[in-house]
Amino acid sequence: MTYAVTVDICIPEGTPEMDPLQRAGAVALIESGFDSVEGIDGPDGMEVDLLDTIVAVYPGGALLKVFVDAEALEFAEDAVREVVAELLERSELLADWKVERCEVELHPELAQESLAGADGPDVPPDDPSARKARHTEPSAVAEEGEYDARAKAEEVRAQMLVLADELRSFSPVMFGVPEGLEDEDGEDCGFAVSPEDAQLAAGALVYATDVLVDELFDDVHTLEEEETTVGECEGALWHLEDLPERYALQYGVRFARRFLVTVISMTTRFTNGSFDQLSCIAEELALRLLLRQASANLELFGLLDEGVSAALDAFADNVYEDMDHEWLYDGSMDGIDEDAVGSALGVAPMGFGAWFTPFNKGRYVHPSAADEPDAALGAPPT
Repeated sequence: MTYAVTVDICIPEGTPEMDPLQRAGAVALIESGFDSVEGIDGPDGMEVDLLDTIVAVYPGGALLKVFVDAEALEFAEDAVREVVAELLERSELLADWKVERCEVELHPELAQESLAGADGPDVPPDDPSARKARHTEPSAVAEEGEYDARAKAEEVRAQMLVLADELRSFSPVMFGVPEGLEDEDGEDCGFAVSPEDAQLAAGALVYATDVLVDELFDDVHTLEEEETTVGECEGALWHLEDLPERYALQYGVRFARRFLVTVISMTTRFTNGSFDQLSCIAEELALRLLLRQASANLELFGLLDEGVSAALDAFADNVYEDMDHEWLYDGSMDGIDEDAVGSALGVAPMGFGAWFTPFNKGRYVHPSAADEPDAALGAPPT
């Protein structure tokens, strides 16, 4: 079975963040390292085939997607961890980098396919979530072998509260906390959002960023493998099929890559403190997916109470300049994205060809996602 293994590698602690030139060099070193790999030996001599890699470097490290063919999830993860560690060790400039995470995240529709891959006395449990918990988080499994949902929820909540500090572009006020109460304990805020609810909402957005980017990598690879568009894709997709359905046949590989870059660019500005305003329609749609992912994660662990929900709503209200992009999801508003119709209603152009066009000269769109003259946006690969 083919597995997409996600690997986070980070620069040494205390090292200055990489500038654009250093990041370009890191990409070249990592990609050339993978190019030199002829094969991977898994545990106990098990053969693991390296199929493809995607490398995304950010100032503090790199996020890798390594696609391998292996008999079981565990073999895929162990083999990829070993080969990445070896690549770093062989490169003088990357030798001090650390592997922070190496794991497979299975789509629910595909998870069951991995269960028959291993056998013997230590065969993993049949339930996919329990299997994953056992492999990556054994401390969260109760002695009876049942997953301790309450302990996991507390663990995730604590993690989100810590992650909140990474959302540097937004103060608690952006989440609905009244000015002057940002540093209070928030126990008596009346109907206002408490600082703790705002902190949990902020952390949930950072937590969701990791999930969203990770799964969009999978979506890009799925489209590449099938050489098709979202509208014709037979494989399981995480997020791209949740963009406005009217354009599904135009969401090809090139579009998917541009959208992934847009998500990374937007969330990087969220976390490095440089965010000012959303830059284009693609970013408005990206934020919609991010907010939905954050809510889904919170709900999954029983953390989406009224206060946190209100904090996320306040954040959306403060970041979005308007909600015109929602009309792209409304079938009754078909045609609103046409320039003439939109102009008549006082709506900025929302046609597919304008999704990556900056709203004005002061907005930032990543060069890898920006419009190209005469480009066939979103066309299926040939």
